[in-house]
This record gives sequence, structure tokens and C-alpha cells, in this order.
Amino acid sequence: MNPSSEIASTDTQHEASEWTLPVEGMECASCAVRIEKQLRKRSGVQDVAVNLASNRARISAAPGSVRLSDLVETIERTGFTVPHAVVESPLPPGRPAPTDDDLEAAFERTNGVLSATRADDLIRVTYVPGVVEPAAIQALLVGRGWAAVDAQVETAPEDEDPHATAFRALFRRFLLAALCTAPVFVISMAHGALDFPGVRYVLLALTTPVVVVAGGPFFRGAIRLLRHGGADMNTLVSLGVGSAYGYSVVATLFPALFERALGRTPDVYFEAAAVIVTLILMGRLLEARAKQRTSDAIEKLVDLQPAIARAVVDGREVELPVAQVAVGQRLLVRPGERIALDGVVVDGHSAVDESMITGEPLPVEKEPGDAVTGGTLNRTGAFTYEVRRIGSETTLQQIVRFVRDAQGRKAPIQRLADVVAGVFVPIVLGLAVLTFGVWMYFGPEPALAYALVSFVSVLIIACPCALGLATPTAIMVATGKAAEHGVLVKGGDALEELHRIDTIVLDKTGTLTEGKPRLTDIRPAAGWAADKVLRIAASAERRSEHPVAGAILSAAQQRGLALSAPSAFESATGLGIEAVVENRPVVIGNDAFLAQRRLSTEALGAEAAALQEAGNTLIGVGIDGQFAGYLAIADAPRASSREAVAAMRRIGLDVIMLTGDHERAARAVASQVGIEHVIAGVLPDQKATEIERLQAAGRKVAMVGDGINDAPALALADIGIAIGAGTDIAIEAADVTLMRDDLGAVADAFALSARTLRTIKQNLFFAFIYNIVGIPIAAGALYPLLGWLLSPMIASGAMALSSVSVVTNSLRLRRWRASSIS
Repeated sequence: MNPSSEIASTDTQHEASEWTLPVEGMECASCAVRIEKQLRKRSGVQDVAVNLASNRARISAAPGSVRLSDLVETIERTGFTVPHAVVESPLPPGRPAPTDDDLEAAFERTNGVLSATRADDLIRVTYVPGVVEPAAIQALLVGRGWAAVDAQVETAPEDEDPHATAFRALFRRFLLAALCTAPVFVISMAHGALDFPGVRYVLLALTTPVVVVAGGPFFRGAIRLLRHGGADMNTLVSLGVGSAYGYSVVATLFPALFERALGRTPDVYFEAAAVIVTLILMGRLLEARAKQRTSDAIEKLVDLQPAIARAVVDGREVELPVAQVAVGQRLLVRPGERIALDGVVVDGHSAVDESMITGEPLPVEKEPGDAVTGGTLNRTGAFTYEVRRIGSETTLQQIVRFVRDAQGRKAPIQRLADVVAGVFVPIVLGLAVLTFGVWMYFGPEPALAYALVSFVSVLIIACPCALGLATPTAIMVATGKAAEHGVLVKGGDALEELHRIDTIVLDKTGTLTEGKPRLTDIRPAAGWAADKVLRIAASAERRSEHPVAGAILSAAQQRGLALSAPSAFESATGLGIEAVVENRPVVIGNDAFLAQRRLSTEALGAEAAALQEAGNTLIGVGIDGQFAGYLAIADAPRASSREAVAAMRRIGLDVIMLTGDHERAARAVASQVGIEHVIAGVLPDQKATEIERLQAAGRKVAMVGDGINDAPALALADIGIAIGAGTDIAIEAADVTLMRDDLGAVADAFALSARTLRTIKQNLFFAFIYNIVGIPIAAGALYPLLGWLLSPMIASGAMALSSVSVVTNSLRLRRWRASSIS
């Protein structure tokens, strides 16, 4: 198949009413929930999904109801940031300068642009990196005459991968904390063996850089959110660490304040403050590394596009950066090289490995006229191709965008976690204060020490990070892994809904069959010659684009028949055509269509039945008001269909064939692929009605199709699955798109859904159990029975471990493998 055919021609720009924005500063699930709540308060906003794992916010709004700059302002007013960058472009001399109003009008529908202003002879455009490309901004300026084609565009200097930069900064903080904490821990755990004059001042000196420098971002984050009336993990950590550290500082510098009440020198908890910060930073390091691996599939896709292309210019080979290649240029590809951009072969032939796009393992032969896809690997021969799509329009970039968007969609199963996260931090703060009060009032001496330890432990152990990562990390890994195997899933909601499906409806032509019908037989009526019937039918079908028309035309051409042009032509969707050929009225279609034109087919009834039993679709031909005979058309089942249907039935799906074909022909194909339930004779506009009928019977229905006439049924089904070679409109209506013509990928999608839902449930169980068990223990629930109180250091280690364990469990999905059905 040509994987570019179904993706590349879809709308290459997001609608102006939908954005996916990077968000910096989120630490836990409550951060994501807070951003969602504030964005939903804006008039016009319809839906918001904030993904803690990918640090992105996906926002939908009624067209024209809200500006991107307003949404960014809301996010920043909530206490978080959206990164900005600037394009500066000089105005060409001698051209009228645009006003700020002109610029605003020009960019108001450009997704990702925050503002556009002019200062003297310079245009400054502020945008969100990753949402819009500087090249797209410059192209718009050039198109309006506000920039020269060869103008040097200056952008704000771009750092390297922000994730890598953040990881290094986190590692430096951890290294400082670890180096200072090690001696603090050794001295404190020696239980007096390493006491020496001034030891507490040494502990203070070593702990201060850990808390103030390495742990400083915790406090700054908590203060920032406090200013905006919010609280998150930083709040809990800051209160816990600040309490232990602050108490210890006062006890060290002013011990007399406590000696009267305690009757002894007060204890200090420098080791608790230092170890908490160090362990949390270590947990974040492990979590960040693991989170990066959840997006490995996208990074692999991005890396498929080579940076340099070999252009053919005036007979010479010239190496160009891919970003500088224009549509229409010809590029040369040698064996072992990756194809840079989408195009069509103009010279040479080769075998191309498209597995990284389609999941199909076998190389595809390419010759002049065949489409090639950027990112695929040329195996054997060299060839030249003409570039048809560049930049964000290429198949590869659209797949990357599709998967990123999918990772931002929440699964319904996450709603419970969001509800809990929304009230979690205030509840924990209340429990911590209550714990402190109970220990102070009822606890044994030294009550203050017990109360402080328990207070800090409750604050530290209760971080809702694991809760916020449980679902999105699994969705990110699963959607990325599916894309590697040629299965594009629109998001977590589709993955979860797949798991609930109990009935799958398969279109016949192009889904169960190859979609390449051929003429197998001609049965003329008495008085008609086979070649004459075929010649007139083929002439009438010359204006039709239906696959059956192609089969009839191909057969006539193979026989060398001279065709005429029809002088009139009219199509009746799902029934047939009427035309005038050589001044003779011609009717071509199914029996029902011929019957409407008062043409009786009874004379060939027995022969028709035999042909249909053999799996042929019969096309009746009427000429000059007489029935002239049948054309038998067959479309062979796909090689993978029978095994794929068997796989669907093994997982408990009721498999139904839905087709407009005659009952006998449909059942013949159904028997070949192992389907028992057939709904035949359904007109295109009735397919959606059949889906509704199944849903009304209480079934959860998935529909698999590939054509325009399948789009209403795909949209109406609980899950719509579009075969990759199908039309763009079918793919737009679908929840799942298969990049290869292989029904085995449908079974793969169901298998991945089941595996993903199982992983999410495991993650949520870990997250909830961790907090349900951990908080009471931290509060001292085991002390009356065992005399055991949870150390804040153990609490911080457990908190770090909870997040890492959830992400690690999600990463097990990377080992998922598609079936061998093909």
C-alpha cells in the first residue's frame, strides 16, 4: 500500500480551536487538575486534558471564542509557564509596512502564534515552540509581502532538548545533595559515637546547602502556587522539609528555648531534612529518565527523517538540508539510505522497507509512478523521486503529530484519579495537622519530637505523583508502541473503549477482500455476444471511478475492445449507473436497479445463482431496454483475513460481515474467511442504520471500513477503525487507523487495548494502596501495637519509589509485540 495516501492529504493544520501546549512547572497530579479547572473557567473552552507525563495541555474551544494568548495567560496566572520564542524578520525595502492590526488579522488563525507586532522595520512574532515552526511564520510573512523570500530570519537561540537540559540541572542538584547528605547521615546514624564539640553546627552547615540550594525549587514552587491560591507536591515537601530543618536550626542556635520544656538538650533532625531532599531528587531523576523512555516511540519516528537530502539540480547532485527542499524538486536515493520526504518515483526502481511506518515487514517494490514515504528505508536499487510534500505535511510528521495528540487524550478510567488528586493536597495537609495535634495531646514524652516526626512523615509519604502518572504513562507507551506497528490510536479514550467492544462489524470490499475486483466471467443473455456486452458496458463505465468500473474497463482493454465515450452518464449510489453509448440507453447495476428499470433477469437465474455461490458479485447489463447479460466480478479475500477473523473470535468478539453485495456472494466470501454472521444487501446510507440496530440491542460495536460510504458508520460505531488504504474521510471519522492493509492489525489493536487497561489498573492499584497504607503508618498507626514510628527518611524513599514503580510498570508495555498475522 501507499502509506502516504491516507494521511498526507488530511488537514495539515490543527483547527484554530484546538491547541496542544507545552507546560512547565508541573510536579504532581494536583498540578494538572488545577490547570484544567482554571482553563475550563474560560468562556468558550470546551475540553481540557493536561498530561503530567508529557507536560502538555490539550485544549479545545469553540472556533473564534478564545485566543491562544488568553489560554497561555490563564496557565501562567495559575502558577505555571508556557515556553515562548520569537521570530524577528526585517521588512523588505520599498514595501508598505503592516500595522499591528494587519499583523493580528494575518496571524489570528495561525496555531501557536501568541502575538505579532512591528517596531520600525522589524516584525516580531512571539510563538510557542513545538506548536508552530518558524519556517511557517516566515512563509506567511513572505506570502503577504512583508518579508523577502531570501530574508535571514532571526529566532531566539534554541537550547538543546529541554528534557535533557532539565535532567542535567536535576542531576546537579542531586549530586550536591548527595555529597552533603552522606556525612550528615553517617554522623547522625552513629548515635553519639561521632559526637564532638560543635557537631550540630557542622550538621547545620552541611544540611543548609541541601535544603536551600538543592531543595530550593521545592520552596519556590510552593510559594509560587501559594500566591495563586494553590498547593501541590512542592507544598507538602516544603512543609515537611521546612519543619524538620527549621526546628533543628532553632534547636541548634537557641537550645535553651526547648531545654526548659524537655528537661534535656533537644534532638535535631538535620539528617531527616537532608535525606528527604536527596531521596526525592533521586526519585525524580529515576522518574524523569523513565518518563523519557515512555516517548521513545515518538523519538524513533522523528529520527527516521534524515537531515540531508541529495537533490538533482541541472544534472548534478547537490546535498541540501531537508528543511531547504521544496515541493517539485527531485531527490536521488541510493541503496541503504532513508527517503527524506514524501514523493513519487520518476526514474529507477527499488524495494523499500516501510515497516517503520506501516509495521509491514516485507519490502515493497517501487517503480516510476509509485509513491514513496519520507522516513522509509531504501533497500536495493537507486532511484530518483519528485518531492510532493514537505515539512509538517509529510506522512511521518503527521503520524508524529497524531501520536502526540493521542497521548494528550485522557482515558475515562483516569477520572477517578483526577477527582482524588483535586482534593488530595488539602486533605493531606489537614491529616498532617491532625496527626501533629494528636501526638502533642496524647503522645508520650518527648511529645513534640514524636509529633514533629509524624507530621513530616505524613506530608512526605502522601505525594500524589504516582496517582497522576498511573494512566498517562501507560497511554504514552501504548500509543507509541502501536504506531511502531502501523496502528494509530486517537487516544486513551479509544484504547479503553476498545476493551469494551463485544461485536465487530467488517465491511467486505477493501476490508476483508483486497479491494481489487476483476472480471471473472461474462454470461450474455440470448441474442447477445459476450464481447459486445462487455464493450458497451465498459464504454458506459468510462466516467465512473468505482472499483467495479475499473475491473470492467481493465477486462475490455485486455481483450482489445474499441470503446466509445458515453454521451450521458448518471450514477445511483450503491445501485448502478445509467448512460447513453452510441445513442443506445445503457443500464448497469444490481438486480434491484435493473428491476426498477423494468428489466427482468429471470432468464439467467440458475446461472446467476451458481456464480454467486462461487463468491462472484453479479453486475447486470441492460441495453436498448433489454436485459443483455451478467458480468461476474470477484474480489479475492486478503491472505490475512481468515486468520485475523479467527483471532478476533478467540478474544470473544462476535464478527459480522456488512456488505451491499448479494446474499449468496457475501456468504461465499464469509465462508472463505470464517465468518458466520452476514448482513448483506445493505445500501451505503443504510450501514449506519445497521450499526444503530446492533447498539440498540445492547452491543458495543466496532466498525472496520475503508471507503467514503463507510464514514457515517465509522463515526456512529463505539469504535471506528479505518483500513489505511481507505479514503481520508473514512480515516477522519475513525478512532483507530491501520497504516497497512492487514486485518491482523485489528486483532493487534484489541490485544494492545487489553494489555494497556490491565497495566493502568495495576498502576492505579499501586498508587491508591500506597497512599491508603502509607498515610496511616506515617501518622503512627503502628506505634500502639509495635512501638514503631515511620522515619521521614523512609517516607521520602517510599514516596520516590511509588512514582518510579508506576512508570516502570508502564514501560513493560514496550515489550508488547504485534501478532504474526499478515
